[in-house]
Amino acid sequence: MMKLRPLVLVLLLISSCLLHADDQTVSWPDLIKGVQQFAQDNLDTNVLNALPQVDDAQAQKFLRDIQTQFQGDYVIDLAALRSTAQTVLPLLASQEETQPYAAWLKAQMDYLEVADEIRLTIPPPVTALTNQVVPRPVNPPPQKERELWTKKVSVEPWPDGANQYVPQLKPIFIAQKVPAELVWLAEVESSFDRRAESPAGAAGLFQLMPETAKRFGLSLWPFDQRFQMQPSATASAQYLKKLHDHFGDWRLALAAYNAGEGRVQKLLDRYKTRRYDDIAGHLPAETQMYVPRVEAVIKHREGANLESL
Repeated sequence: MMKLRPLVLVLLLISSCLLHADDQTVSWPDLIKGVQQFAQDNLDTNVLNALPQVDDAQAQKFLRDIQTQFQGDYVIDLAALRSTAQTVLPLLASQEETQPYAAWLKAQMDYLEVADEIRLTIPPPVTALTNQVVPRPVNPPPQKERELWTKKVSVEPWPDGANQYVPQLKPIFIAQKVPAELVWLAEVESSFDRRAESPAGAAGLFQLMPETAKRFGLSLWPFDQRFQMQPSATASAQYLKKLHDHFGDWRLALAAYNAGEGRVQKLLDRYKTRRYDDIAGHLPAETQMYVPRVEAVIKHREGANLESL
């Protein structure tokens, strides 16, 4: 049976990973018992009371609901995860074995904060004395999200590690014929912490999934090269170049880096377009914010416009 660390299970309850709930190698009752036992042993009363008391079926539904929020179309749904993530982050950071997950979650916190800001700007629906269904509020248009991220990023200092890594990463990207400014992707993906590891399996400065890493020649055993600066940067640059060669646009390339090239291509085909803005609202919530976030980081750190790279 697969053994999962209880603290990681707490993170899974608030993370955006695509957990395969039907994986028969994992016993759901054992997983729930693990979470509850960890809570009893390690969490204070307030946090313990905040954890859901669930059985097997309820746990699976809860995880499906969390997955829906992250993979759905509505950016504002991510705002509901902010307070839970703020509680979990210091717990992860306090344990050596879960610090890679803390590094990953720390890099994701800006998404939840901006989603919460978006939520506050959307007026509440007008209630009526009828049975008419009130439509869901739409996502902000791409230009509005760019403005929000520009404002957010403009006051953020360089992440720890950027001074060390940026000068080393730029020659690697240039060697792969990729604009050097795109090394700032590592700020968005991992906050320049190469220990970062997501519960979904992405790892390293550029959060490469195992399949992507192997596709571009990285070894995962006996040493995982995704945690090594040069191999991971080379693979990331090669992947970005391949995506840009295919889509001919950096916004689309970044969307594909985050959501998958197949998903982006299907949306372009469905809406008969080659423009990112035409499909942005149909991308997963994370991707809708990922692209303007990268764009804002590059503008703030390098003074460069993504479209002109």
